Amino acid sequence: MEFGKLMSERRSIRAYRKDAVDKKDVESIIAAAQQAPSWKNSQTGRYYAVMSKDNVDHIREHCLPEFNRKNTADAPVYIITAFEKGIAGFDNDKNAVNELGDKWGAYDLGLQNENMILKARELGLGTLIMGIRDEKALRTKLNIPDTQEVVAVIALGYRNIEPSAPARKSIENIVKFY
Repeated sequence: MEFGKLMSERRSIRAYRKDAVDKKDVESIIAAAQQAPSWKNSQTGRYYAVMSKDNVDHIREHCLPEFNRKNTADAPVYIITAFEKGIAGFDNDKNAVNELGDKWGAYDLGLQNENMILKARELGLGTLIMGIRDEKALRTKLNIPDTQEVVAVIALGYRNIEPSAPARKSIENIVKFY
């Protein structure tokens, strides 16, 4: 799919068909995430692909607030994204090299998440990135170590809606040229 078309068709999806997603597609989506740039090529992103119905139901019911449970009621896959702390944004002696510190790991993961949702769209799938989630419950259920920062839950599945594009701010309102 042509990149401009891919970007224009990507939407946050809040209604899914119950159809299963092939594991190979999930692997392809995560491989796309790995192609994103990262601090010193550190590749600190970590992914937890939840695909079994019992585990998906558990994540939905115990790790998401009610509105996200509703928005992803039929999503067959959740991908929890995290990053290894203390690497991106730090020197070899574990000293932060700018004021962002571990926030740089979140920046890198955001680039990786964008690659994932664009690859998902290319494969005909829809996504919803959710930042409101129960980090402790996710950490416990998926055995996510304390060395990782849990960032997002991404719902993945086949779209059951085709939402229109929301308005975007004009270039004049968001950029200053010097």
